[in-house]
Amino acid sequence: MTSPQDQPETSIVIRAFNEERWLPEVFAALATQRYRDFEVLLVDSGSVDRTRDIAAANGARIVRLRTEDFTFGHSLNVGLSESRGRLIAIVSAHAIPADEDWLEKLVAPLRNPDVAMVYGGQRGHAISKFSEVQDFERIFPEQPRPVEASNPFANNANSAVRKDLWELHAFDEGLPGLEDIEWAIHWSHRERQIVYVPDACVIHVHSETWPQVRRRYYREAIAARWVGIRLMRHIPGEIWRELRWCGQDLWLAARQGRAASLAGEILRFRYEKTAGTIRGIVESKRLSNPARKAEVFLQQGFQALVVHGPNRVRLEERTVPSLKPGEVLVRVSHVGICGTDVEIVEGRLGYFRTGLASFPIVPGHESSGVVVALGPRVTELAEGDRVVVECIQGCGECAACRRDDAIQCRDRREVGVIGQDGACATYFVTRARYAHRIPEGVSLAQAALTEPLAVVHKGLRRLGSTTADNRPRKCMVFGAGTIGHLAARVLSARGHSVTVVDPSAERRSALDGAVATVETPGSLDGYDWLIEATGRAAVLNQLLNESRPGSTLLLLGLPYAEQNFSFESIVAFDRTVVGSVGSSAQDFREALATLPRIDTAPFLRATFPLEHYDKALATSRSQAVLKVMLTPGAPA
Repeated sequence: MTSPQDQPETSIVIRAFNEERWLPEVFAALATQRYRDFEVLLVDSGSVDRTRDIAAANGARIVRLRTEDFTFGHSLNVGLSESRGRLIAIVSAHAIPADEDWLEKLVAPLRNPDVAMVYGGQRGHAISKFSEVQDFERIFPEQPRPVEASNPFANNANSAVRKDLWELHAFDEGLPGLEDIEWAIHWSHRERQIVYVPDACVIHVHSETWPQVRRRYYREAIAARWVGIRLMRHIPGEIWRELRWCGQDLWLAARQGRAASLAGEILRFRYEKTAGTIRGIVESKRLSNPARKAEVFLQQGFQALVVHGPNRVRLEERTVPSLKPGEVLVRVSHVGICGTDVEIVEGRLGYFRTGLASFPIVPGHESSGVVVALGPRVTELAEGDRVVVECIQGCGECAACRRDDAIQCRDRREVGVIGQDGACATYFVTRARYAHRIPEGVSLAQAALTEPLAVVHKGLRRLGSTTADNRPRKCMVFGAGTIGHLAARVLSARGHSVTVVDPSAERRSALDGAVATVETPGSLDGYDWLIEATGRAAVLNQLLNESRPGSTLLLLGLPYAEQNFSFESIVAFDRTVVGSVGSSAQDFREALATLPRIDTAPFLRATFPLEHYDKALATSRSQAVLKVMLTPGAPA
């Protein structure tokens, strides 16, 4: 194996999920290969056994993939994107190279530029089911044979491809199998060769239960129909072939003197294979490849507001990226502009100074829209669903994510802020797990307020206010902007006495008598909870020094800037200071449930089309209205 700093000719990509049983034998076989100009990448889809440890101990590079994101095509595409070789060998983690010349024989034909793909022979293992061993020998004969361009075949349990061709046409991520045949068909139709090399052989181990056998042939039949090689009219031929092979298997078992012991297994295998295949062909008629359905959008250009640096913002034409497993494409209806968006445009957001965020970025995290395309493996949403999307998104697997606390995830992204383009665009892509359906009776315009309302719910939860808390407090909210306004309304609805402080008469009037409002705070002695929602350092200092002993301060505003401060004003007066930022799935659910009970009219008085973003930003900076919204694309 080549050293990490060298550029190998070949990269071996191994897909794996809980493969500790056979992986040591795979690596042992790789260690004996006479051809050594290769590296090994293991694409692991969330193994919980020793798979990754075994791979690391054998010098493989490990590429991790979320279990929920796995499809056969996607895992290969992720692996190939990380590979350094110009030739790519693909082998299953339970397919053991049969001899020391396996790799050289497999990749050698690819040195001919007319060859796109090579696949090698396969044989069963001693523990394999008898009929599957016979199928391997039928499908992968000992003698070379030409692969017909009109009916190409390949199998990624033991194959090799040219990386330059993969860069032009990746594996189909929507297929539940047969991504190898789709790729072979694509290049055969473009006059590239698919080559079968029987001597590049592996021992392919399947130790499946009967339900797993049926499920494998079921998903392969769905894929075969999507690829176009098996249709309803082929069902009689499929049944006849399995009957014929069943008879041949029983005859071979009888010749070996094992008919009595193997007859039941042979009949069961042929039954499960046939039942899975027929069901897959039939049911695939009402299903469609999500990756293919999304292509209509992938071919479209769309407008996006892109910030390239401080005050360097422009409207650009972009192309929808390919939808990965677990992702959805949302056509944006409304997106609110908040103070964070203005700070991003002006380059003042602290995340850019610390390097946590970077340009270019499409801002916009307070949005609503309609799902128009689904990536593979999305089952919880459907096209046409009206949704809002969480801003803070984690890996989905770590301890923080499992407790619905993505802000503590080390791989966290923030829509429109950190590492993920936002919704100031006609379309944007998000993970389905972070999208929430909008309830009936809530308009798309109203739903765009879900994110700031969720921020309020999280802050009040950290403060100690929940719907179950029935102890009324006397509260003062500093700032009648979006966050302060919503916090005041939620606190009042929960039975607390609320006074809102804001120098703007227009903002105070937007509360329309729902709570008491004042221009200046006066004495703070009588208030139990003080909610700071302005982000102004002077207001924060006032609260820290003038609030009554034993009071609790909730800080929802950003930023407060650096300042000298003595903690004595907190400790000596039993004050509690609570900071809160962002929100979680729980907070989004509560916000969506709360929205119908909130007067949202004051927030919906200033909307602009996306192309008038400059006017929208200016209006937001002026603070003349409570909320400014862009309407990138009204849903059909």
